[in-house]
Amino acid sequence: MKKVGIIMGSKSDLPKLEKAVDILKRFEVPYEIHVFSAHRTPVEARDFSINARQNGFGVIIAAAGMAAHLAGAIAANTTIPVIGIPVNASSLGGMDALLSTVQMPSGIPVATVGIDGSSNAALLAIEILSLSDDTLADKLDKERKANSEKVLQANTEVAMV
Repeated sequence: MKKVGIIMGSKSDLPKLEKAVDILKRFEVPYEIHVFSAHRTPVEARDFSINARQNGFGVIIAAAGMAAHLAGAIAANTTIPVIGIPVNASSLGGMDALLSTVQMPSGIPVATVGIDGSSNAALLAIEILSLSDDTLADKLDKERKANSEKVLQANTEVAMV
């Protein structure tokens, strides 16, 4: 199975990524976590990106706040899917990171989830990997069914009030 790379621009972003890590563990998807900055360690970020495919990665999740160029810098140097997580790390509530992550130039796509959306980033990464892994696809189907059952149970409970 291909690995998921989780790259954060700063160690302070780690708490925002815990949900993603928990989901990847629950689905038994191998992953690596690294701290690389688009601005402070551009050579290391570039090297990671260039070598990602041959190092066994199938998807990269890149989380950054403020200027948030990390996902784009990663995507510029690889052709494997990159999922950007804009992180709320400034007085602008994460909107600066969202716009920096989602507004990519034509030809360099970055899939972007919501601000601090690490759960959805992990699930999207798993969905991408499940295209070539039936076991993951089955786990996703079970997860969706369980989520549906929780909502229907809540509906039943609310209807009884």
